[in-house]
Amino acid sequence: MPPPTDRSFFGHPRGLAILAATEGWIGFSFYGMQSLLVLYMTRQLLMPAHLGHVLGFGAFRRGLALLYGPVDGQPLASAIMGLYTALAWGSPILGGLVADRLLGRTRTIVLGAALMTAGHFLMAWDATFLPALLCLVIGAGCAKTLAAQIGALYAADDPRRADAFQIDQLTVAVAVILAPLICGTLGEGYAWAWGFAAAGTGMLIGLVLYLAGRRWLPPEPPPQSRAARVRLTPAEQRRLGGLVLLLPVLAVASVGNMQIFNAYLVWGAHDYALVFHGRTMPISWLLSLDAFISTFTILGSIRFWRWWSVRHGTPHELTKLAVGAGISALAPLVLAAASLQAAGGHRVGLAWGLAFHVVNDIGFANLFAIGLALYSRLAPPGLNATVVNGYALSLFLSNVLVGWLGGLLGEMSGAQFWLLHAALVASAAFVLAAAALGQARGSAPGPRQRLAFGNH
Repeated sequence: MPPPTDRSFFGHPRGLAILAATEGWIGFSFYGMQSLLVLYMTRQLLMPAHLGHVLGFGAFRRGLALLYGPVDGQPLASAIMGLYTALAWGSPILGGLVADRLLGRTRTIVLGAALMTAGHFLMAWDATFLPALLCLVIGAGCAKTLAAQIGALYAADDPRRADAFQIDQLTVAVAVILAPLICGTLGEGYAWAWGFAAAGTGMLIGLVLYLAGRRWLPPEPPPQSRAARVRLTPAEQRRLGGLVLLLPVLAVASVGNMQIFNAYLVWGAHDYALVFHGRTMPISWLLSLDAFISTFTILGSIRFWRWWSVRHGTPHELTKLAVGAGISALAPLVLAAASLQAAGGHRVGLAWGLAFHVVNDIGFANLFAIGLALYSRLAPPGLNATVVNGYALSLFLSNVLVGWLGGLLGEMSGAQFWLLHAALVASAAFVLAAAALGQARGSAPGPRQRLAFGNH
């Protein structure tokens, strides 16, 4: 199935639908588990009565101390959460290599989905906590090769590519609305094992759906292209170097959003007023609120940039990324203001949380999917899955940083904690804006050479 040449809105709607729906179930399982993990550790697993049952935890904790220092309690939970999410986002680079050189994309995705399914069910027992995380990390690395298949639906210069990735992100956002409501309610309200089992069931549904829709997927690259050594042209080397340099910038730009699954839940459980008519709302439901809002911010972003393109031309992805990071930097300022209101032990209303999630989701709608489209467009053909999956290294770096930042929650005031996040994201927005300006100057007509990122 070659890239589409028709003028339809998305091109190959069945292939996109299968891949986006599968991504949605992957997102349901991944984020359903994430909505529980830090709460499960702080409220049960890291308690003395349970911690001794975890196989290999002593050696794991000594290794963790090399990265985060000796930590205990909530900082230990934040460190584990940060390392797990970092590895889950970093492992796709290995999954891409497996897809490009060994198994092909389809078999790599099937392997990843099977490992994730096993990992979720292994979370039901304290003893298998670390093997479960290992299965989830490796499985996520393989399953995220799905992004390369979405990119393969479109020609390199097809502007619908960015829209397709935003639609893909939209299905994940819809799944994340349901995941904390189902997994979070079962885990917090009944038993942690029930919540993790719900995540595993969702992943199993995604695997069955993907296998059923294989006939509409893009074809695998020829075997020889995976086995042969890829030789990059000088232009491809420059573009690849630019993409590598961009990774730490995007990592810092994402720390505010990534903290939502870590210290934000601990901070929110302490500072938000969550009691309604005598019943306490699970804090994990805020992740559903975030996903619900993000469905509209993603759709709004798609419509806005289409409107902008008609009137002013299609902007480069770097411009969109700079805008997204600039808006994202405002979101932690909302939480800093809420922390000032909560000073002295007072709890703040969820209107503060609503404001935070709206601003954050507007910004992140113009970060992750846009960056994914940029990496997919500029990736050398022989390394497409590797480079596209390598984009997730930005979230690997971001979550390593988030795990360290989360440990500061008990050492700083809430206002200082969130102001630090705002400053970090704002610094990334400044660098992205400078890169976008440099790109605009470098691609202008004249004798100057285009910059490494090329023209849109």
